[in-house]
Amino acid sequence: MTIHPTSEVQTDQIGNDTMIWQFCVILKGAKIGSNCNINFNVFIENDVNIGDNVTIKPGVQVWDGVTIEDDVFIGPNVTFTNDIYPRSKQYPEVFAKTTIKKGASIGANATILAGIEIGEYSLIGAGSVVTKNVPPHTIWYGNPAEQKGNITNEGKTLKK
Repeated sequence: MTIHPTSEVQTDQIGNDTMIWQFCVILKGAKIGSNCNINFNVFIENDVNIGDNVTIKPGVQVWDGVTIEDDVFIGPNVTFTNDIYPRSKQYPEVFAKTTIKKGASIGANATILAGIEIGEYSLIGAGSVVTKNVPPHTIWYGNPAEQKGNITNEGKTLKK
């Protein structure tokens, strides 16, 4: 594991060969797998589980309740939420659980609402707002995101 000296990493639960770049903050309860690439300026909260071979591009915040499985790509400035009805200084008893399943890819600036499951090997287009669960091997984009096609594990697109 390599941690850039400008980053504040409080957890010791980080796998081998993971790179944490400049200006990241990772809280003590976070779990990060092996061979991950956590780009600069990423914030990861406590109740977060990140699998192996995950790439998280710059400007992403991963909030409590988010699970990112193996082989997932998170593009720049992807926004996760974890509270369906947020209010300042009022916190839910339990944050909504969001899961990004194995092999999924989320394009830059997409927003993933709280409590969503993104299916295995699915693809979310850049700038999309995902408001409901995404089945495996599907392509979604738009605001709100809608299914536009299907995709293989290898990234080959198929007509809907």
